[in-house]
Amino acid sequence: MEDNTLEKKFSKFIIAVSIIIPVVVAILFGVKLKDFGVNVEPLSFLPPIYATTNGITAVVLVWAVLAIKKGNQKLHERLMTSAIALSVAFLVMYVAYHMTSDSTKYGGEGALRYVYFFILITHILLSIAIIPLVLITYVRALGKRFDRHRKIAKITFPLWLYVAVTGVIVYLMISPYYAH
Repeated sequence: MEDNTLEKKFSKFIIAVSIIIPVVVAILFGVKLKDFGVNVEPLSFLPPIYATTNGITAVVLVWAVLAIKKGNQKLHERLMTSAIALSVAFLVMYVAYHMTSDSTKYGGEGALRYVYFFILITHILLSIAIIPLVLITYVRALGKRFDRHRKIAKITFPLWLYVAVTGVIVYLMISPYYAH
């Protein structure tokens, strides 16, 4: 298969996934299982787990970049695949939590409140933006289009790292306000 053909083959899939994931997450964020007669205890134990998953994702991303800079392509590939799997695991836990629990309101005041909302909003917007970036970057690597892979990875990496790190920061800032 010609290298460029792989990108073309996956382009519709990438577009579809990049639209479907944020739309489905937004819809499911507002869906509560109890509203459908499903009696499920709130999964209140999940936020520290999915925040940790974000933290591990950040570490894996940095480790993957260090691996490729040292020429260890196989380790880089495994780590990047792991980072994608961690991000998917985060997403599943995040949606499951919000389908069983009411959203927590941030209770901080003053300048910290503005900092929190700035971090939260940029985190959310960039988490949507990185979906196609991650998929395109990954497909280019699969197609062995490393010149094009490197070009987009220079954009994807810092944005993905920002999303992973700010996910942890958002959790740490809102955790005192979770209902216990």
